[in-house]
Amino acid sequence: MTEGEFFRANVGAIITRADGAVLTLRRADVDEESWQLPQGGIRSGEQLEDAVRREIEEEVGLAPNDYTIVGRAAEWLTYELPPEYRSPKIGRGQVQMWFHCRFAGPESRIVVDGVEFDAMTWLQPRQLADQAVSFRRSIYRRLIDEFGLE
Repeated sequence: MTEGEFFRANVGAIITRADGAVLTLRRADVDEESWQLPQGGIRSGEQLEDAVRREIEEEVGLAPNDYTIVGRAAEWLTYELPPEYRSPKIGRGQVQMWFHCRFAGPESRIVVDGVEFDAMTWLQPRQLADQAVSFRRSIYRRLIDEFGLE
């Protein structure tokens, strides 16, 4: 396999609050406005739930007692990145296991990392799918359907 010809193993979290809105993050490291869900790579030997909890804490500052994992996707989901977004770290794209988390803490607990993300908002599920970058939209729509979010 040549450099960049792989898909990085990754976990992601769709975090909802009681009214069904989804915690959505704005990327700080791209020129155009780009919104997405918390996600990140799995470390060697790391269990999937440990990886998603670590990513949630790193990206939005939430501790495990601020949310409850209420679901896990039925299967791994994959997306391919446009060539300009590929890198030796990520390769051609990502293969992801997604978790549905129900937010239980006060909103003051949410603190975006300030490096990868510079803002957060709550969007209705279909708004999220419409505002995400094109290569993530099908994944987000599938998660919305699978987890019964409307």
